Amino acid sequence: MNILYFIDLLGTMVFAISGALTAFDKKLDIFGISAVAFITALGGGTLRDVLLGSTPVSWMQNLNYLFMILIGISIAILFRQAVQKLRKTFFLFDTIGIAVFTILGLQKALDFGVSPIIGIMMGMISAVFGGVIRDIVCNEIPLIFRKEIYALTCIAGGIVFILLDFWAVEQFLNILITAGFIVSFRVLAVRYHWELPLLS
Repeated sequence: MNILYFIDLLGTMVFAISGALTAFDKKLDIFGISAVAFITALGGGTLRDVLLGSTPVSWMQNLNYLFMILIGISIAILFRQAVQKLRKTFFLFDTIGIAVFTILGLQKALDFGVSPIIGIMMGMISAVFGGVIRDIVCNEIPLIFRKEIYALTCIAGGIVFILLDFWAVEQFLNILITAGFIVSFRVLAVRYHWELPLLS
């Protein structure tokens, strides 16, 4: 199995767990929990595919994504207390997830012949807009619209990927470097409280 595909599936499950935990915090019923988990896991990729005109969208052509979401929801429901204690661990998985989703989204956009700038935007949308839709549904201000550095990490990673591709770096090495950059940037931003300035 392709390692990126495996991590993509794992990231989908982790995002589903994240969405389900958010829904628990909002005291939603089982349908609400499932809907929020689904939106969180697949919202960004779905929006990307629709914008690119890639239909049916990816998860409609590969049921493994739905199975991973069901597993994620089940884990969140059955092992809620344990999962809550592992949120720091899931932060790392989430960070790896946004790195992979950024790269996959960017690559797919470039395969459709869009410009690198649009490709970087599509990579960012793939990674973070599931969380944006989740927060809106749960009546929260989306994380990327607050001062914490999140979407900027994906944009910076996309730029790194494009530059390395321009310099003809071998694709697998490019993926490793870009993913490592995104994960490191995100972890350091949280560790040292890097924030964008508020204009108020």
